[in-house]
Amino acid sequence: MAAAIEYDGSDYCGWQRQNHSPSVQAEVEKAFSVVGDEVISIVCAGRTDTGVHGTNQIVHFDTCAKRSSRQWLLGVNANLPKGVRVHWTEEKAAQFHARFSATARTYRYIISNQFYRSALYHRLLTWERIHLDEELMEVAAQKLLGEHDFTSFRAAGCQSLSPNRDVYSVKVWRESQFVIFEIIANSFLHHMVRNIVGSLISIGRREKEPEWLGSLLKDCDRSKASSTAPSNGLYLCGVNYPSRYKIPKFNLGPQIISSQD
Repeated sequence: MAAAIEYDGSDYCGWQRQNHSPSVQAEVEKAFSVVGDEVISIVCAGRTDTGVHGTNQIVHFDTCAKRSSRQWLLGVNANLPKGVRVHWTEEKAAQFHARFSATARTYRYIISNQFYRSALYHRLLTWERIHLDEELMEVAAQKLLGEHDFTSFRAAGCQSLSPNRDVYSVKVWRESQFVIFEIIANSFLHHMVRNIVGSLISIGRREKEPEWLGSLLKDCDRSKASSTAPSNGLYLCGVNYPSRYKIPKFNLGPQIISSQD
């Protein structure tokens, strides 16, 4: 079975189950296990960090339970906390794997760029008081396109065997007071998006020139880049799969958050 999960990551240590803190995975597995009347383990398309949100996280699980898609959907949502919801559930071919069948993932990072911090959305957006030049950020972001060694934007504790990633699309734009960064790649290193955004913010503040981002890529030195951007502005909002798996696409909420795919 496959499913799509939406979640506010503010209250969780991330997607992955941890012994010391609440996780999205633990909540989802508990709800599916109740409905299936058996212990169910969930595999996701991409593990998100503490405080990071998801609008279209794709998962799969094996089960012996006989339930319709509607029964799974209604039953699981009835057993989930308000900040986590299932969009759909469907039976898929045994060959489908939420992580290894995926061909690309889409992340968006949303910055509230105004003089005061939002009272209602402070958990869901990153705040930057200094005016950002989104056009300079867009010029710089284009240097990320293609396959590169992303060591300069890799967390020290990243466990990936290779620092190379292939970026298919990247863009920065403004909608009113919001500055949005979107990146699509085959996969991502630990803290890669947040580390890139941290350096893009330095460029948007005019502290650095756009060419600096290209230099960071070539230097392969994390110490030369800016600090990691906060987690609350980051969203996993899309996962691509070969068409044979027939994974539904779902756009959630305002355009600044939902993927344009």
